[in-house]
Amino acid sequence: MSGLENPRRRQLLQTSVAAGGLAASGALLSVRCLAADRAMINMQLGWVPGGNQVGEVVAKRLGYYEQEGIDFKIQAGGPNIDGVAIVASGRGEVGQISSSPSVMLAVSEGLPVKCFAVGLQQHPYAFFSLKKTPIRSPQDMIGKRIGIQATGLVLLKALMVKHKIAESQVNIVPIGADMTPLLSGRVDAVTGWQTNVSALKALGADRVDLSLWDSGVRLYALPYYAHTSTLSKHPELLQRFLRATARGWVYANKNRDQAVDLLLKDYPSLNAADERAAIDSLMGYAFGKDSRTQGWGTMDPAVWQEQISLYAQLGQFRARPPKLEDVMTLDILQATKSSRLMV
Repeated sequence: MSGLENPRRRQLLQTSVAAGGLAASGALLSVRCLAADRAMINMQLGWVPGGNQVGEVVAKRLGYYEQEGIDFKIQAGGPNIDGVAIVASGRGEVGQISSSPSVMLAVSEGLPVKCFAVGLQQHPYAFFSLKKTPIRSPQDMIGKRIGIQATGLVLLKALMVKHKIAESQVNIVPIGADMTPLLSGRVDAVTGWQTNVSALKALGADRVDLSLWDSGVRLYALPYYAHTSTLSKHPELLQRFLRATARGWVYANKNRDQAVDLLLKDYPSLNAADERAAIDSLMGYAFGKDSRTQGWGTMDPAVWQEQISLYAQLGQFRARPPKLEDVMTLDILQATKSSRLMV
């Protein structure tokens, strides 16, 4: 993707700026009970729905939510939707944001939210260069012009700190959210999501990727979070939601052509060829090595602690760094493990 976020998303939270733009817009799941064993869940996005919702679309169309006693709908978002704030205020019980740093930043500010699963086990954020001036490792950035959005600057700084590269050794060039500066030769690298196949087509076969994750800055993408009271008082509702959602993602992974067909039924304006190419990239992040033993949606507390420590080192927390147990929980994942191990 060009820029730090999926271009279909809008930046909505000020905390996301501190997170390197890795999160602002969120997907809110507001839950309304219809009966003792039935609930209405509206998945309110902070962005225009698309391929990142393929698992939920499949689960809805194949009746997985209905089987869990859930009436499920995806609601398109927009620039006035502040997902984290809505969930934190109690007006919605569950949400999804583009990237994990916003959760820990929100918690550090005292907001009562906590992550309980992640959609992608690795963040697809990367630095893209061309073969004529390739950047294949962080050390290759020395003396190069790195084009980056303002919201992504913290990630570049994190990478440089991780590899002991002084800021004076890299020429940082502020750019917008497209590939033009790289193609025109203005910069030697741009940033984006590797799952944004349509935007990356412009770079062609000469594209060289340097993954943020592989460079040692490990973040999660598409994390699901809930209000702390929902986690403590209604864990069974989150378990039902996660079981159905996991089934949708597993089906989509095994049946990619059919999953794209179902996605296009809900969102016919999407480009079929681009979505079919994108789903291959997306599933590589949704089903990593840990999913073989822990199932879709799993996450590692050690990765979260790395993020907290790194952002504290970079001075990103205005208040104190949050505690790991306040940022994430494995309770819902552990309760649904057997149903998520459908790889």
